[in-house]
Amino acid sequence: MIEGVKIKRLKLIPDERGWLMECLRSDDAEMFEKFGQVYVTAVYSGVVKAWHYHKLQNDHFVVLHGMAKVVLYDDREGSPTRGEINEFFMGERNPLLLRIPRGVYHGFKGISPGETIVMNIPTEVYRYDNPDEYRLDPHNSHIPYSWERKDG
Repeated sequence: MIEGVKIKRLKLIPDERGWLMECLRSDDAEMFEKFGQVYVTAVYSGVVKAWHYHKLQNDHFVVLHGMAKVVLYDDREGSPTRGEINEFFMGERNPLLLRIPRGVYHGFKGISPGETIVMNIPTEVYRYDNPDEYRLDPHNSHIPYSWERKDG
């Protein structure tokens, strides 16, 4: 696993009314650092939203609806896992909280029919005047990864 990446299996608590799933708690010493904001984004089936990284914030992804393939690439100078790629298949069939450390490129692809909805809990607020986002083309960059489906 890429240095600094953490996952936590999330537990659904069902009853006759429905269900509840805690995603991130401030008393979770392994995962919680600080609160910036919470936002939700959607991706359509087969669409890729990638690559970018942050210099200041850590991200915490939870896929709330559908399934996503979330991919990380470590390009950090001096990292013991530089050059490593991690893939996570997350969502309704595999509820996880994924901590993505600052400096690690990341992106995701919707892999279920319809919309996939991803919640992020970054450690910093989004600065509209000076965003902490550094982007690359998802299909044409130095990252050695193909977003094509792998059959077989």
